[in-house]
Amino acid sequence: MISPWDRWHSTRCCLCCHVRTGTVILGVWYMLINAVVLLILVTALGDPDQYHLTSAELANDLDDMDDANMCIASAISLLMILISGMATYGAYKQHAAWIIPFFCYQVFDCALNTLVAVSIVVYPNTIQDYLQQLPENFPYKEDIMAMSNVCLVFIVLLFIGCILTFKAYLIACVWNCYRYVRARSTTEVLIYVTTNDTTVASLLHDAKPSISADGVALSDVLLPPYDDTMAIPSKNAPPPYGAPYIA
Repeated sequence: MISPWDRWHSTRCCLCCHVRTGTVILGVWYMLINAVVLLILVTALGDPDQYHLTSAELANDLDDMDDANMCIASAISLLMILISGMATYGAYKQHAAWIIPFFCYQVFDCALNTLVAVSIVVYPNTIQDYLQQLPENFPYKEDIMAMSNVCLVFIVLLFIGCILTFKAYLIACVWNCYRYVRARSTTEVLIYVTTNDTTVASLLHDAKPSISADGVALSDVLLPPYDDTMAIPSKNAPPPYGAPYIA
C-alpha cells in the first residue's frame, strides 16, 4: 500500500524542472532578494540623513528604535542569505542536511501567514484600522475604505489563500528535493550482504533500497572487512584441475 507521502512525492516541479534545479533556483532567488534588502539597509545605516524620517515628532522619538530595527532587519537578511546559500549548495552538491534549515524557514513562514489569515477572520476590524494608518496620498485609499467590511475580508483572505497555496507548493518542491537527495546518498553504495550460504554483492543506482528477507534495508548493511569475506568457505569446492566435468 502506497503511503500518502509517497503519492505526493515527485521529482518534477513547475511542470518541467527537476526538484534539484527548482531548489537551486529558489535558493538563488532568495539570496538575491535578501542581498538587495541588506544593501538598502546597510546604505540607510551608513547615510542616515538620506533615509531620515520626514516627521519631526517621529524623528525625535523613534530615532534609536529605527536604528535598532534596521540592525535587526540587517541581521535577519544576512541569516536568510546564509540559509538560502546552504539550500542551494545542498541541492547542487546533494547534501540533504544542508536543505533542512531552508525547509524549516519555509514552514515557519507559511505558519505565520496562516496565523495572519486566522487573525483577520477573528478580528475583521483590523483591516479598517490598517487602512486608516496608510498615508493620505495612498492610491485608491478612499475607495477601498468605502467598501463593506465583509467584502474587504473576503478579498484579503482570497489574496492570502493564493499566497499560502504558492508557498505550500514551494515547500513540497523543497521537501521532494530533500527526499531525492537523501535517497541517492543512501542507495548509491556498494553493498555486501553476508548470509549463511554465500555473500551477495550489489550496486544500487537510482533505485529504492531493497529489503532483505529479515526486513532489513540493504542500504543500511555495513561493508564487511576484506579478511572476513575471504575467510568464508565456498558452498561447493571447485573440481580439481583436469577432472572431467559431470553435469
